[in-house]
Amino acid sequence: MHLAYPAVLAALLFCVGLYGVLARRNAILVLMSVELMLNAVNLNLVAFDVWLRDTLHSGQALTLFTIAIAAAEIGIGLAIVLAVYRNRGTSDIDRLRDTAETDEAETLPETAETATAVTATAVTGAAGTTSAEANESPGKTKKAEATR
Repeated sequence: MHLAYPAVLAALLFCVGLYGVLARRNAILVLMSVELMLNAVNLNLVAFDVWLRDTLHSGQALTLFTIAIAAAEIGIGLAIVLAVYRNRGTSDIDRLRDTAETDEAETLPETAETATAVTATAVTGAAGTTSAEANESPGKTKKAEATR
């Protein structure tokens, strides 16, 4: 058997898997693409094991370990995808990334300017306006005072 045939097939499988990881937006399709890449590696391991005529068949043994790890990876990956889908309602990777970035922006520590604004709001609240009026824009506050 020529080594070129399985090596070319493995390279094509790996390229298709890599394209799937980079281009897909659905998390389940990304996991399937990772599985394609792992199967390309498994094909190379078996092909080189046969080509080298290894008496211990270490390539095939390593392939079995890779299959076991891939099965565990896909089980955990699907559990994570289902949990995220239940919480967020989508498995679109771009939307999940956008949501994660906005969550990080909301949890940033306060700067001196925001602390001053919070203090000013608290003082305004103590002066007789409600907290809802203090959070409104100045134009709305003037309209609210005019209607009193």
